[in-house]
Amino acid sequence: MIRFDSDYLEGAHPRVLRALADTNAVQTPGYGEDEYCERARELIRSLCGTPEAAVHFLVGGTQANRTVIVSALRPHQGAVAADSGHIAVHETGAIESAGHKVLTLPGVDGKLSAAAVDALCRDHFANEAFEHMVQPGMVYISQPTEIGTVYTHRELEELYAVCQKWSLPLYIDGARLGCALVSEESWTLSELAALCDVFTIGGTKLGALFGEAVVITSPALQQDFRYLIKQNGGMLAKGRLLGVQFLALLEDGLYEEIARHEVELAMELRDGLREKGWDFLVESPTNQQFPILPDSAVEALREDFSFSVWQKMGEDSTAVRFCTSWATSPEQIEALLCAVPAREEA
Repeated sequence: MIRFDSDYLEGAHPRVLRALADTNAVQTPGYGEDEYCERARELIRSLCGTPEAAVHFLVGGTQANRTVIVSALRPHQGAVAADSGHIAVHETGAIESAGHKVLTLPGVDGKLSAAAVDALCRDHFANEAFEHMVQPGMVYISQPTEIGTVYTHRELEELYAVCQKWSLPLYIDGARLGCALVSEESWTLSELAALCDVFTIGGTKLGALFGEAVVITSPALQQDFRYLIKQNGGMLAKGRLLGVQFLALLEDGLYEEIARHEVELAMELRDGLREKGWDFLVESPTNQQFPILPDSAVEALREDFSFSVWQKMGEDSTAVRFCTSWATSPEQIEALLCAVPAREEA
């Protein structure tokens, strides 16, 4: 069985494992107050061009999202997200269980538009009963989105301008951020950091055993954040395990090397499926690809491959997701392409 379900199905990249093994017997303080975490923080600040940013390491994406959002909102406020946003559909009500509503808006190719956020805020405060409704308190997006699309520089500039207009912190979930950095849109960490108030650099889906780095550029959101990490179960006693991994990923360019590997193989898959005549749910320049296949082909593929069934597209066709990882090989892509029939043969 060859698995294309997601990009966290294997362990860690060998260079990350080597770094963990090499430091295994070193004694350090706990809870992220060790030399490895501090070096990783300084490295991230340097790469992002944000010397005053607060950098914290958490174990997983949902934990990071909940902690960031809880830290930013007052009790009567909610988080604005696209209707396909991770916090809205894939986190089991983690934000709602913390007492904050997720205010969803229709996304366009998975993206939240500046115009939609502006209209939401304008309509909220124009309503005579606005004090009886959940107030928009922050904006959440992911880069790349849940369906692999990437915000352009102009889209993010416009969205951040609207957020600043309404005094809404903008939070970018970067669980797969590396894939956006090496995509056709070609982002840098410093460009992204300049267009939001807080974001994450995902490790779990880009070669780490586990771990997300939360980068807080807004001074208003930095206060007491470690209290909230602890309260939300995110203060890892062996915190140095996170710092060691992010040093390994970021010190010599491994992070982007892994992302480039994932994206290049995904592009090979995309191009091969196009040559076979298949359409896609969306144009994704990242490591998630969503071809629309007949149900008969989907069932046949299940014998040798695993993948995500994403969305029914009619009575007899389905959009599925194939996701590449640091460990995906060209041979696995070739095997999948050989197994998918050409459109005229299906």
